[in-house]
Amino acid sequence: MAPTDETGQAAQQPSASGTTPPVRPPVGGAGANGRMPRWLPRAMVLALALVAVFQLGSWAFHQLTGLLINILIAFFLALAIEPAVSWMASRGMRRGLAAFVVFIGVMVVSAGFVTLLGSVLADQIIKLIEGFPEYLDSVIHWINTHFKTDLKRVDIQEGLLRSDWLRNYVQNSATGVLDVSAQVIGGLFQLLTIALFSFYFAADGPRLRRTICSVLPPARQAEVLRAWEIAVNKTGGYIYSRGLMALISGVAHFVLLQALDVPYAPVLAVWVGLVSQFIPTIGTYLAGALPMLIAFTVDPWYALWVLIFVVIYQQFENYVLQPKLTSKTVDIHPAVAFGSVIAGTALLGAVGALIAIPAIATLQAFLGAYVRRYDVTDDPRVHGHHRRGQGAGLLTRAKGLWARRPGAERPGDEGSGESSP
Repeated sequence: MAPTDETGQAAQQPSASGTTPPVRPPVGGAGANGRMPRWLPRAMVLALALVAVFQLGSWAFHQLTGLLINILIAFFLALAIEPAVSWMASRGMRRGLAAFVVFIGVMVVSAGFVTLLGSVLADQIIKLIEGFPEYLDSVIHWINTHFKTDLKRVDIQEGLLRSDWLRNYVQNSATGVLDVSAQVIGGLFQLLTIALFSFYFAADGPRLRRTICSVLPPARQAEVLRAWEIAVNKTGGYIYSRGLMALISGVAHFVLLQALDVPYAPVLAVWVGLVSQFIPTIGTYLAGALPMLIAFTVDPWYALWVLIFVVIYQQFENYVLQPKLTSKTVDIHPAVAFGSVIAGTALLGAVGALIAIPAIATLQAFLGAYVRRYDVTDDPRVHGHHRRGQGAGLLTRAKGLWARRPGAERPGDEGSGESSP
């Protein structure tokens, strides 16, 4: 039996050649006594800590998504009013007071617009409710005349009031009042949050830029300041161009509505101008729907005229007015603008659709400062044309194939044969 040492392992015996075979290390990196390596517990603790931090960060990000979106909206609003605030501050007004004046002006205009629009809608709803019995009588008369029935408005009203559908609808509406109230309060709180952050960003813009640049080297500071300046110019230019087009659109639609004697023409013109310009993609259709509806209450043919005018003016705006106004402010291709709006909607919903175009314009201008461009050659293919003489055309190739058909007479074959004796 081979001798053993104190650990119970067999002692190494010298081989026949007098040399001791090498001792193999234990499998798995364990020590001489089969213990766990010292680094393994620390690695496991570190891995668990990283997983916990990742889960905590993911949970916090999802919980703060609404706040982050509000801050993003506030940042772009601050960029939009930055030119006005800077102009007033350069005239000697304190920057905080200038930002406050601009915000008060924006809030007064917005509140006035919402109040006027609400009064128009309320008035139309009241008129619709007051004229509903007369409208119902005309519908019942038309049905009785064409279908030989004997319907009465009183019977229809009693059947409607006693129906289970109306009872269930009233109950659901009563229970949904609290939900609507909670949504209204949440929307007001969200607007207040955006307004406060926008005010701080606009009032403390220079201090914010200094804070960001203080943690960056000089070369990076220049890039940050350049990007900030481009963002201010593009966002302000976008708001300026959209505001000017909204003014032109409102005046044009006011002239039409006033000529058709449609009620509330000034308010409807303001509605068309603002909604069609500041709500991308679907803003034109939303803007034209309300004037068409109110014009329909006056005369159905007036609604048709409004629809025709909206379509024609939209083409004029897309192909004539918008390229001239946005060539120096937000000069991006229409396909890029449309794609950016779709991408922004997919990422952030309605907020992404609103900020997509100025964000893409800022990114395009910033990248354009670092992308080197070259003069384009005068090759006709650049303009979609082929070089003259470069390859045969379709007609020429067809003639060549026809000439090479079997049995066809080759040019020069005529008279080339030997003459008969």
